Amino acid sequence: MVVAGPDRVAAGRLALESEDCDILISDDGLQHYRLQRDLEVVLVDAERGFGNGRCLPSGPLREPTGRLESVDLVIYKAAAEAPEPAMRLVPGELVSLGHPESTRPLSALAGVRVCAVAGIGNPGPFFASLREAGLDPTERPYPDHHDFSAEEVAAWPHLPVIMTEKDAVKCAPYARGDHWYLPVEAELDASLLDDLLSKLAGPTHG
Repeated sequence: MVVAGPDRVAAGRLALESEDCDILISDDGLQHYRLQRDLEVVLVDAERGFGNGRCLPSGPLREPTGRLESVDLVIYKAAAEAPEPAMRLVPGELVSLGHPESTRPLSALAGVRVCAVAGIGNPGPFFASLREAGLDPTERPYPDHHDFSAEEVAAWPHLPVIMTEKDAVKCAPYARGDHWYLPVEAELDASLLDDLLSKLAGPTHG
């Protein structure tokens, strides 16, 4: 179940009332101190790091880097020089926007020129994953959380279009037959997974 709302406490209560739910995961919830938490996990993009190390609006951070000293677990998302433990995003099969039951391997488009669409904070790894699979992407980056219009979608080149799963939600109403999204799955190091499960099984904070 996914609940969206600016009041994390109210959203959490709604989830607990509506579903057989025993774990709440709050995205970007570190600074929402009204929300009681049993486990704090921070995901760090090892490629981008902490930028200039400053908080908004002078830098990219929502909290000072010193906050990492008090969290339960820091996970570094894949980069060759990333400290352990690390997490990697593994591409799955392409899914048709218009017919979600229709899938095809990403490798089926190896050597094909495609239009690659990404409205996410750091689109570089998405575009790189297409090139690594042998595709020839024409990159169309958009701002994070971009609201796509029918006119924008219609203006894309008449090529197979591949986008992120996040963008597919907003583009689905305007989908053509050659529009696909690429789901990814987080792959965790075994030691990290064991550590995470151990912490989840531990005592709660009440």
